[in-house]
Amino acid sequence: MATKQQELTAGARLNQPVEHGFRGPIRIVVDAMAGDNGIAPNIEGAIEAARIARGRYQVVLVGDEVAIKTELASGVGKAEYQEEDLAKHGVELVHASQSIDMHETPTEALRNKRDSSILVGLRMQKQKRAEGFVSSGSTGAVMAGALLSLGRIEGVSRPAIASFMPTEHGGCIILDVGANLDCKPHQMLQFAAMGSSFCRYVFDKPEPKVGLLSVGEEASKGDELTQKTHQLLVDSGLNFIGNIEGKDILRGTADVVVCDGFIGNVILKFAESVVRMFFGSIKRYVYTSIFAQLGALLIKPALKRFAKDLDYEEYGGAPLLGVDGVCIICHGRSTAKAIKNAVLVAYRCVAHQVNQHIREQVQAYGKDTD
Repeated sequence: MATKQQELTAGARLNQPVEHGFRGPIRIVVDAMAGDNGIAPNIEGAIEAARIARGRYQVVLVGDEVAIKTELASGVGKAEYQEEDLAKHGVELVHASQSIDMHETPTEALRNKRDSSILVGLRMQKQKRAEGFVSSGSTGAVMAGALLSLGRIEGVSRPAIASFMPTEHGGCIILDVGANLDCKPHQMLQFAAMGSSFCRYVFDKPEPKVGLLSVGEEASKGDELTQKTHQLLVDSGLNFIGNIEGKDILRGTADVVVCDGFIGNVILKFAESVVRMFFGSIKRYVYTSIFAQLGALLIKPALKRFAKDLDYEEYGGAPLLGVDGVCIICHGRSTAKAIKNAVLVAYRCVAHQVNQHIREQVQAYGKDTD
């Protein structure tokens, strides 16, 4: 029988208290200027995260001070937060005069906008003025900025983006989902090690099962990269369960699914489209007859719970594992709820010292051979 802890959804686990030995206050920076929906969700999400902190962490909002205060003056979010709510809930405001738009080339933007909210926030972490960074801005700019400002954990060949995917048994971590399109076997091994550390300490899975995504379960299946990675994983000491196929992801066969960034990104985008199609189809079919509407009314509570399990907002954002800091990349369409939960993900990464565990595992498996 599943324990109460095992029955918790990944989103619910983010709100569980963490016993940790981290010394001093944990400060999480939120990029106020990022995302497709304007600055309001970032401000509201930061305040909401600070409101429920209960002394566990502090929130820093980085962005154009005038724009933020102007937005607050109009009342942000359902709670209609005002400027005084920043001080009330302990949110610190740090000014950044520039922002990076989604359409800008990351390298040029970072070179020309040294005072952007992304670089200011990441520099705060580099300078030990913060322990985590959350942004729903350009993935390329956040990745490049993190590598420029924070660097890599010693021995890590390539940082990887780890995305949460709901499954029949709670959920799994897929990595990489877009940071590295061409990979080498030892990099895939490192992805498995980093994903295992994240899954173990952030989502409370003591012995996460690692699966290598392939076109068949047999060790001989797959391309050269997959076959060589398979052997490294067999010899690694990780809880490697072998190759898994695409159908096994949503079944929850593995807790950590390893693949290169090209395949991972395709899976992620496809999954998002399936969810939209599924709920769109339900709405169309419901209105076909009065009986369908009555049936939908009866199962509405179950559909709500199901929708919550599939909602990316419940899981906050995707960590960029392997950089020498904590960097959470959120969906461009992130709402206040997603930003709030991303802060919780960042907090748990810091509190559980995930980077230290990654550093130890990388040393155990061998350093970067590039």
